[in-house]
Amino acid sequence: MRSVHHRTATVDGHRIFYREAGPADAPAIVLLHGYPTSSYMFRELIPLLADDYHVIAPDHLGFGHSDAPLVDEFTYTFDALAELTSGLLDQLGLERYALYVQDYGAPIGWRVALKHPERISALVTQNGNGYEDGFVESFWTDVWAYGAHPGPGTEPAVRTALSVDAIRWQYVHGVPDPSTVSPDTWEHDFALVSREGNDKVQLALFRDYRNNRPLYPLLHEFLRTSEVPVLAVWGRNDEIFGPAGARAFARDAKDAEVHLVNGGHFLLESHLDVVAGYLRGFLGRVLDK
Repeated sequence: MRSVHHRTATVDGHRIFYREAGPADAPAIVLLHGYPTSSYMFRELIPLLADDYHVIAPDHLGFGHSDAPLVDEFTYTFDALAELTSGLLDQLGLERYALYVQDYGAPIGWRVALKHPERISALVTQNGNGYEDGFVESFWTDVWAYGAHPGPGTEPAVRTALSVDAIRWQYVHGVPDPSTVSPDTWEHDFALVSREGNDKVQLALFRDYRNNRPLYPLLHEFLRTSEVPVLAVWGRNDEIFGPAGARAFARDAKDAEVHLVNGGHFLLESHLDVVAGYLRGFLGRVLDK
């Protein structure tokens, strides 16, 4: 088994942490995590890919081991996080790579792909939305309200997402056997979002999330014109991004491969082998080695 290296790079003055494994001359895959976690979510997937692929998994600014400047020191938007991600990949000299996106990793990854479409060899989305279809109304109503009218009337509802109970819910809801999900996951995430001032970082991104939706038509056009291979592997019981979000990719991506798995939002915690099997099969078919 190949070693996983834990590295940092300075991008636009900010320290960005990333995990790296696999041969530098192998086809590259970049793993982009979601809320409220970090590259920690890929800790078990990376070794399953590293024999055949060059794997890069960064922590977004404000998450994990990357810098987490306060909101009066950095303007947190998905545009800004995508620019830092692009800057990191440029610094690492990656000229061609597949993207694996989940949750927040999706709008960040879509921006990276649209900025450098010629670099994208494949797209893999695991509960990472790119269509209006995927939004589960019961979850998103409060987020949309807060984004449209931030203030004391709308903030308390979204602040609940920062609680340990809400983070635990993201991990275990929809999982047939919740005992397969380690408590280390939600305790790890909760500790990091509970750092002083990080609540305001997360609230800023909650407010900005609505600005991802106008990006979707550009993504759909990219899928149609580039014919980039797409794999959507999805926890079908996710009540944040529902299974309609996975099926929607088949509208625009040529021969999109869609798999709905009996799991929840963080599918790697309960169905690692299933996801890894679909992922390795897909990459083996579409990437030149």
